[in-house]
Amino acid sequence: MAPDPVLEVVVTSAEEAVAAVAGGADRLEVATDLHADGMTPALAEFRRVRASVDVPLRVMLRDHGGFRAADPERLRDTAAALRAAGADGFVLGFLTPASALDLPAMTAVLSAVPGCPWTFHRAMDHAADRAAVRRALHALPGLDTILTAGSVTGVADGLDVLLSEPAAPAPAVSVMAGGGLLPRHVPALRAHGIRAFHLGTAVRRGGWNTPIDPAAVRHWRGLLDGAADQEPHPHAD
Repeated sequence: MAPDPVLEVVVTSAEEAVAAVAGGADRLEVATDLHADGMTPALAEFRRVRASVDVPLRVMLRDHGGFRAADPERLRDTAAALRAAGADGFVLGFLTPASALDLPAMTAVLSAVPGCPWTFHRAMDHAADRAAVRRALHALPGLDTILTAGSVTGVADGLDVLLSEPAAPAPAVSVMAGGGLLPRHVPALRAHGIRAFHLGTAVRRGGWNTPIDPAAVRHWRGLLDGAADQEPHPHAD
């Protein structure tokens, strides 16, 4: 029997975490400054999130270098502190100025959390050579998820790319679709073998600055589970 789909929701606070879990989220990505594609949250806020829910939490490791790590050593220290505070995993991805995988930066940050599972986030969509980045990622232990929309501009433009690439590019590594994900994308992605889905604005009432709507999460949960009586929620990601 195929495993149930994983529904991950990105949250910025304990209140959003509670709302997402109430709607049926399996896992949360914890971040801040979502208008800047997500930054590492404050340790105090992460602790509030950790105390509020029991589902697995993956924490964004990203500074104002964006897809280039401005200060890998500081990110490494932050990762260690977040892990000690209860982070189950992390979300990160750094590229060189030539848009190749920045192995030194990745290795430096991951060295603080050995054995911890992590997601390579949408840096994949900004890479000059997606296949080369996938190959380079094999050198890094702990990777179990690649979050991608198939395109910088989102799943609507990247769907063909997602359907042309393996849904499980390596043993114990799976693709998570996210970034402009819409209900109409789900059937083709599920048929291709993708079993993990990442939602942000699609479960908010009006953009990143508005609260998570548990009803929207619940609609997506039903959609992914194939519930016949579920209609897609009108929010767009």
